[in-house]
Amino acid sequence: TTYMREAVSGTAIRRAVPDDHGRVIAAVSDWWDGRDLTAMLPRLFLNHFHQTSFTAEHQGRPAGFLVGFFSPASAEQAYIHFAGVHPGRRGCGLGRALYGRFFDLARRHGRNTILCCTSPVNTGSIAFHRRLGFSLLPGDKTVDGVPIHSDYNRPGDDKALFRLVLQPSAGLP
Repeated sequence: TTYMREAVSGTAIRRAVPDDHGRVIAAVSDWWDGRDLTAMLPRLFLNHFHQTSFTAEHQGRPAGFLVGFFSPASAEQAYIHFAGVHPGRRGCGLGRALYGRFFDLARRHGRNTILCCTSPVNTGSIAFHRRLGFSLLPGDKTVDGVPIHSDYNRPGDDKALFRLVLQPSAGLP
């Protein structure tokens, strides 16, 4: 679609393959201001969900990625497990283009609800998801006006949870 080509001029977006894991993990190590998030993306995600995941390169270097999958438990849902854009490429539309690719793929497979989560400390991610039209799901506490789910994956691991209902047309929500 046009919005993707315009947003990422000079950046190639493609479906991920299992061999992308090492490059994605290296990016995760570098792009989050010293936060070690590599444990969140074991190899199994790209081994088993590469057909619903994307990587992006700009001038031969990793520029972004999105790892997502279709829910096996709910036929109308898809889940974005992890996404990132190189700090120097943020704000150029690459994140929006990666999400747009996933939304289009989800629609083609009858998925109309996208779910994801982020850490409450990642205010940039929270703002990004809100700009795309995601709604924050009610939590058990509020931090800086954001509903939070305490101990979501393990004790001390709070998360902000999001949901987006896709419109049937092509393009972003």
